[in-house]
Amino acid sequence: MNAPAGLDFAGIPERIQSEVQRAIQRSIKGVEYFSTSGPTLGSTPKDVLHSRGTMSLYHYRPMSDEIYRIPILIVMATTNRGYILDLVPGQSFIEFLLKRGYDVYMLDWSAPRPEEKSLRMEDYVLDFIPDCIRRVQQDSGEQDVSVIGYCFGGVLSLLYGSIHKDGPMKNLICFTTPIDFREMKLFSNFSDRRYFDVDRLVDSVGNVPPEMILSSFEMLRPASRTVSQIQLWENIWNDEFVKSYRMFDRWATDTLPLAGEYFRTITKDLMWDNKLFNDTMSVGSRAAKLEDIKVPFLHAVAEHDHIVPYEAAKHLIAKIGSEDKEEVMLKGGHVSLVAGANAVKRLWPKLDSWLGKRST
Repeated sequence: MNAPAGLDFAGIPERIQSEVQRAIQRSIKGVEYFSTSGPTLGSTPKDVLHSRGTMSLYHYRPMSDEIYRIPILIVMATTNRGYILDLVPGQSFIEFLLKRGYDVYMLDWSAPRPEEKSLRMEDYVLDFIPDCIRRVQQDSGEQDVSVIGYCFGGVLSLLYGSIHKDGPMKNLICFTTPIDFREMKLFSNFSDRRYFDVDRLVDSVGNVPPEMILSSFEMLRPASRTVSQIQLWENIWNDEFVKSYRMFDRWATDTLPLAGEYFRTITKDLMWDNKLFNDTMSVGSRAAKLEDIKVPFLHAVAEHDHIVPYEAAKHLIAKIGSEDKEEVMLKGGHVSLVAGANAVKRLWPKLDSWLGKRST
């Protein structure tokens, strides 16, 4: 009797054996997964140049004999840890920059303590960032500094750059940075002034707890955690998949609280009144207009960004006052744009090509 077209009965035993072996590997690797801590992240050698309150300034040790003249200061979002840009050797944006000859500093954050609930937008834009800029200048011996801001770190960098329009910022690069907060649809609905009493929240709890922030991100894709855990189980026999999963999952859940007064300003000035987009934003009574930024500017956006959709970011390039400005859209999501295998091939070389000629 002939087998029906398309069926290979002879290969069935081999496929069964393969599935059995894979199931055994899943069980073995599953035990290993829960008994080990995963790869060490953020291991590129660095020195703590300065630490004050919730702020830490790192200087990464050079990896090249020839160093570009203009140093880089990376500004992270206050909710996220900076090690997303320094995962493991071979998948570290920081390592890539160092090997390409850049002098790299990072402004990273730790959780604000309860007594730091009064930190305001002014503290971040008019104190923390300028303080780090001065220390980078002193440490490097250079007056010019290039600034890279990731996500809301980009918003802080825009505010700093628009207020300090006479320098010393030499170049500004933003990754996935929103300016039209009406288009941050879920966050806009979540913080709707008709239902969301931000004053009561901040006055009651002080710093906004990380669980609230993490839940709001997960609401953007409610089934993503379940789907990712299913994918983990299906691929747990694959060491490279598990390594990548653990790196990104650890970072995604390692969310920091937000200082209460800072969160109040974000909600009222950005989410409610959309002041940055409407050119009415001020920080500490100092106007922050994007048209005042005249330095060379690069904005990298992700084609499939579910956190900062393109509609929320697309007007930035037009509002910047620079003549030398460029937007580049690359395949990937909010995180995979800057970290992981796709970033290695897409964003990193593009940034090197753009920034190298502007760093001498």
